[in-house]
Amino acid sequence: MSSRRTTAIAGSLVAASFSAVLILSATAGADDQGPGSNKGGKVIDEAPAGVKLTTLLPEKISVDNGSQETDITATVKNEGTKDSGEIRLLVVGFDGLTVKNVEGCSAIEESGLPEGSNSGFSCAIDNLPAGESKSYAVDATYDLSKAGKICLPVQTGDGKKTYWQQGPVPFGTTNPSPDAPATPLLLGTDNKPVAPGADELPKTGLGRDVLPLGAAGATLIAAGAAGLWWSQLRRSRQPRG
Repeated sequence: MSSRRTTAIAGSLVAASFSAVLILSATAGADDQGPGSNKGGKVIDEAPAGVKLTTLLPEKISVDNGSQETDITATVKNEGTKDSGEIRLLVVGFDGLTVKNVEGCSAIEESGLPEGSNSGFSCAIDNLPAGESKSYAVDATYDLSKAGKICLPVQTGDGKKTYWQQGPVPFGTTNPSPDAPATPLLLGTDNKPVAPGADELPKTGLGRDVLPLGAAGATLIAAGAAGLWWSQLRRSRQPRG
């Protein structure tokens, strides 16, 4: 194979790899959370007649692989025919998902957090009219080396009753993207750890496939070099006639 042809092939491979990286980056960086979902939600205590409270979480979020930051929209709805009266929405993080701030809400002290949670905020709502909803911007971090869950309880203003609770429901991925700028996560999906030091290495993705191939390639190169050296040594030792 000529050097010109070799250079052309190498150039094509580099261009293809660069295009793939651009496509992956654009896809992973998209901040489209999709429609809201009440997946993992359930009624706990019976609400007053005519009041029907539920919550919504985005079907997908995107976690920055460098900063571990992510944005989540938490929504509470009154699907009933009467006003809710005074209620509160809690936004609580578990395991790898830590809630850093919820706009317009107050941090829950560590002693008041639900069992097993690592962070939480309380959002007081004086009244949620029938048929209306209220959304909150949630700033969080997600340690991709762990599973991560979020929980949205809707309670009375004094916290004595919980009318509705969504979760703890996981965000996660079964197809990690450790080399991409961001990792997309889906609601209701258990996360597969991808970071160094995680409980298990990813079974898919670039890293796991490349390492065995790299080792095999090094072995073949070494074997080829040894074979060439042995052939030259035998020829140099043959008697000249």
